[in-house]
Amino acid sequence: MLLGTHTPKLDDKGRVILPAKFREDLGAGIVVTRGQERCLYVFSTEEFERIHERIREAPLTNKQARDFLRMFLSGASAEKPDGQNRITIPPPLRTYAGLEKELVVTGVGAHAEIWDAAAWNTYAENYEDAYSEMEQEVIPGLF
Repeated sequence: MLLGTHTPKLDDKGRVILPAKFREDLGAGIVVTRGQERCLYVFSTEEFERIHERIREAPLTNKQARDFLRMFLSGASAEKPDGQNRITIPPPLRTYAGLEKELVVTGVGAHAEIWDAAAWNTYAENYEDAYSEMEQEVIPGLF
């Protein structure tokens, strides 16, 4: 399970070193794609294939499903960490997420997210109070 918050840097060639704690869960191959809230999602190849299969179950007549599938897959990039455990983030994905040098990589269970550090800090500030004040169960039966 991918957990925690890490602060690697993006190098001049658009590469980032994956946190050591994530390497075993992400395996030898990963897929990076557009996430929501202008971050990037990082999946192991196996997890990405599972998600893709679930998305494919949605009927093609459902416009929202088609739109989601297009955005999710058209931005996807299969990557293999190099000998120094770096992955390259393609320029269109760097632009989508507004990535600069300072990054935040968060573990979100079955996937990781890559954020520009300033964007993450703004997001965390905006949602920290809301998280602690949630009155309804977001996931029924969890607590």
